[in-house]
Amino acid sequence: MYNELYEAWRKEKGDIELQLLPKDFYIKLAAYMKKTRAESRMLDEKTTRAKLLVHESKNVQKMVRELVLLRHEKTVKKALTGETIPIEGLTEEEEKLAKDVLPSFENFQILLKDILGGRVPQLEGREKPKKRVLRFTKEIPAIIGADMKTYGPFKPEDIASLPQENAKILVKQGVAVEVETHL
Repeated sequence: MYNELYEAWRKEKGDIELQLLPKDFYIKLAAYMKKTRAESRMLDEKTTRAKLLVHESKNVQKMVRELVLLRHEKTVKKALTGETIPIEGLTEEEEKLAKDVLPSFENFQILLKDILGGRVPQLEGREKPKKRVLRFTKEIPAIIGADMKTYGPFKPEDIASLPQENAKILVKQGVAVEVETHL
């Protein structure tokens, strides 16, 4: 597990994009931490093995802290800029946290728009965000929409109704085109 953690940490530090982690990565990491802690308690502190375990434990703790913080910062940055957060790259725990955090950012954006627009801010009783119908031109993985629902994955020629914020971004990125609907 040490090598998997090191690789994840190294990749996350070396790239501005959120890196792919297995869904159960943190579960395996917690089990590894528990095992090494239990093993170090059974050893005589003066042995070379015990000293190596203490050193390894400190390295692991540093990498875990940095990895989790980096991933959190990248996720928050994507939320702030309105980018979609690809759920296939998140662990189960990160996916749950993202679903809790994103509505808060959206509410602050609504508050800011209201104030700048000279309207009295009212977060209660808001109408649901409008959706747009898109036809995908490229394959994309599943995403978490602005409404915190999972959309996709999509293949070329798939048609789907997505929240307006996500639709704008996908069209701008050139992976989808808006379909005109006449209702």
